[in-house]
Amino acid sequence: MSVCKRKTSIGGQALIEGIMMRGPQLTAMAVRLPSGEIEVESWSTYPEGKRPFYKTLPFLRGIFNMVETFSLGFRCLMKSAEKAGVEEEEPSKFELWLSDHLGANLNTVVSTVAILLGVALAVGLFIVIPTFLASFLTPWISSTTVLTLIEGAIKIVIFIFYLYICSRNKDVARVFEYHGAEHKTIACYEDLAELTPENCRRYTRFHPRCGTSFLLIVLVISILVTSLVGIYNPLLRMLVKLLLLPVVVGISYEIIKLAGRYDNICTRVISAPGLWLQRLTTKEPDASELEVAIAAMKVVIPENEGDDKW
Repeated sequence: MSVCKRKTSIGGQALIEGIMMRGPQLTAMAVRLPSGEIEVESWSTYPEGKRPFYKTLPFLRGIFNMVETFSLGFRCLMKSAEKAGVEEEEPSKFELWLSDHLGANLNTVVSTVAILLGVALAVGLFIVIPTFLASFLTPWISSTTVLTLIEGAIKIVIFIFYLYICSRNKDVARVFEYHGAEHKTIACYEDLAELTPENCRRYTRFHPRCGTSFLLIVLVISILVTSLVGIYNPLLRMLVKLLLLPVVVGISYEIIKLAGRYDNICTRVISAPGLWLQRLTTKEPDASELEVAIAAMKVVIPENEGDDKW
């Protein structure tokens, strides 16, 4: 049974004073400028004209989509900060040196380094630290399954605590309001209602296909998958977790697709923890933020109805 009247594949991401929406043909970024105007920029979602075949293969598509989503999201985030007029500090001597030597490639290099550092941070927080902490219990625990469950519990606690700390930051809270606006706008569109701030405001700010829910599912699946690996050595356990990460992501992506497409007791159980967690990563938007979300959404809606079917 469908969750609503129309299930769309259109998804988005909250930015600095803006929102990026990605549709089947076009991707758009709408940003509220310091002047108060909304600037909308759009480009082809797939430059080659259609979705590459490897992004349609079950289990493999999740890996490619996650890498592309993180890369695109970071680039849009940096660009939105620039457009929104976020104040920057004077460049250091090292930054000036990089600019002189890299020239037009500076942004690409900086983005790549930032993404790699982000991946390293995620590995440290959710693989290295949990495994390291759980290793102190090895003298009393002989079961690798129990050890994996303890590591998993540590992962989830770190994840929730990290989101809570972020939500307390004033600037991040503003981004979370745009996150809520993104969800409300998509929900309004899925309900076949006219896209206006008044209509969008009536819908929930929680959505089963949210990236927050996806990350939580990744953590849970990683616990289940690694519990099948009977390795006791902490270093080998960390290595195996890294090697199994593509498998975990692939399975998690297929699960969240099912949870977003159907509404039954199983999908409700799967979606419930992620929807609860979105209380931290989304906040109620105001009318101006909904206007930005609508501006981005209208650009990516396909001309042929059904082309964006989920």
